[in-house]
Amino acid sequence: MKHYVSSVLVALTASLPLAAPASAQGVDGVVQLDILDGGRTANGTYLGALRLTLKDGWKTYWRAPGDTGIPPEFDWKGSDNVGDVAITWPAPSVFVQNGLQSIGYTDQLVLPVEITPRNPAKPVRLRGDMDLGVCKDVCIPERLKFDHTLDAEAGRNPAIAAALAQRPFSAKEARVSSASCHLTPTSDGMQIEARVTMPSAGGNEIAIIEPGNPALWASQPETRRQGGALVATAEVINATGGPFALDRSEIRITVLGANHAVDIRGCSAG
Repeated sequence: MKHYVSSVLVALTASLPLAAPASAQGVDGVVQLDILDGGRTANGTYLGALRLTLKDGWKTYWRAPGDTGIPPEFDWKGSDNVGDVAITWPAPSVFVQNGLQSIGYTDQLVLPVEITPRNPAKPVRLRGDMDLGVCKDVCIPERLKFDHTLDAEAGRNPAIAAALAQRPFSAKEARVSSASCHLTPTSDGMQIEARVTMPSAGGNEIAIIEPGNPALWASQPETRRQGGALVATAEVINATGGPFALDRSEIRITVLGANHAVDIRGCSAG
């Protein structure tokens, strides 16, 4: 059964002609990163992608990596003329090993990136670092540097188009009619019960809850069906151990099913 579930591995480098993608390799050739150019869009943004090719048997992680994964972190601070960076995550896969669940990608990942320039008349240069993890029998932390000037004249890139088509459905596209979150204090933090009324995404659905605050961590939810609703229960804790508040509008729920994935932004009180 095919699952759509994941985090990521990336890096950028430059000093190659713009006609060809720039490349970088990780430790022991475990991963190769190619930068793809998609040109300038009709609204003036730049479209590019990080194409990650992993060695056989290795995997990397989605933005919410599960029980054992390492979430990727991007540092764009050295970039020039970058106003906003929007990443589109293709639907990932779920891995279960020794009873622990992680979410990520194997083989190859194309991660589309849309850049809004501060000054539309000037070129866009992406420069910085990417911290990530790659795992097989062991996990290796990587820090990969990137430096690449995007090609405004590049044409449509089929690999970027295919990756964009693999994104999770929006709530509207998946016919989500309601999403609520009931919050209950616990001894360590907060229990969240998310109830999403939607048609099945196929097979054994798995939900992932992201609190919306990087200082907070959510456990892997217990997911079940109650008629037309998908119910996911998880515990949220603060990494510092202190008290916290949850903003329901910032909570993100991703449902991974055999047929498709669904990305739900925010939930009402429940």
